[in-house]
Amino acid sequence: MSLASILNGPSAMIVFGGTLFATVLRCGFSDCRQTLAAIGSLGGRRFDADRVRAELAIQVQEIQNEGILRAAPHAVGDQEFDEVSGTLIERRSIPALLAAHEEHKARRLARSTVAVRTLAQASELAPVFGLAGTLWSLAQLPSTGVSGVNYALTISMAVLTTLYGLLAANLVLAPLACIADRAAAAEEAERQKVLDWLADQVAAVCPMRRATDRVRPGVGRERDAA
Repeated sequence: MSLASILNGPSAMIVFGGTLFATVLRCGFSDCRQTLAAIGSLGGRRFDADRVRAELAIQVQEIQNEGILRAAPHAVGDQEFDEVSGTLIERRSIPALLAAHEEHKARRLARSTVAVRTLAQASELAPVFGLAGTLWSLAQLPSTGVSGVNYALTISMAVLTTLYGLLAANLVLAPLACIADRAAAAEEAERQKVLDWLADQVAAVCPMRRATDRVRPGVGRERDAA
């Protein structure tokens, strides 16, 4: 069987075009744009925990040597850690550092949730449009009968639309949703490690926390600054 035998323009248009259109209707343009951005970022530069930690080490050394009151923020090239380290120096508080991290984390998780949910919706819709294409193709058969060639073409299109829907759902869309979810979870784990390290390094030079201070839920273990 040659590759050309499984290529069919109308079948692909029904499945992929219909899935795209229905996904936009269900999820909206905004969610679809975020999903495309998330897919594009999968092949881009990932969060480099070692590089960010090395850049933050310069900031930590200055805080430890000069004190947090005299330290100045240093850009590390990562938007979150530029902001949270600036918050640490401005507020001189580990809880403020952790709270700033949680705000960034919530925004990232919201974006990744949108992407995963949208891809999951598309993976559910693709087989539906595969079946719809099959039924549409079979509906073109005249009641008076067709010649052998036309009958073969009609059945071929009916089968291919079902095949395209299953392949799109199970080999493209659902795997992309899982990949995006795993990538987001891996990045969060790496960012949390860097944040924990930063908080540990500056704990000794930050003002004493009050016993009534609490970190937002989900931050992890509470830290006491001595």
